[in-house]
Amino acid sequence: MNLTDPVADFLTRIRNSIRARHQKLDVPASKLKAEIARILKDEGYIANFKATEENGQKVLRVYLKYGTNNEAAIRDLQRVSRPGCRVYVGRDEIRRVQGGLGISILTTPKGVMTGRQARRENVGGEVLCEVW
Repeated sequence: MNLTDPVADFLTRIRNSIRARHQKLDVPASKLKAEIARILKDEGYIANFKATEENGQKVLRVYLKYGTNNEAAIRDLQRVSRPGCRVYVGRDEIRRVQGGLGISILTTPKGVMTGRQARRENVGGEVLCEVW
């Protein structure tokens, strides 16, 4: 399978798994996806994740998180920067997601971080996605 946008595929798999009420999902692993999963975990959107290997393929297993009324911690995720249309922002242009209720995930020269961290570190970068 030839994927032109593995990050969008990753986000779509999370979105679909949440709608289907799955507890966990497996995606082909990459460093960028692992960083995105780490941020989602740090921000409390997923329960956990771990990198494993199945049949010689590196796999990222993501454990989804649901609240007391079985509602998902992630309401929606949206890809912002796509291979056909990259979106870069300066440190002053990082917008707040859902009035501060959500997060944006950026790749910066200092690594992958949330929009809040990027503002604090005074760096801009490519906006990968927004989560709320």
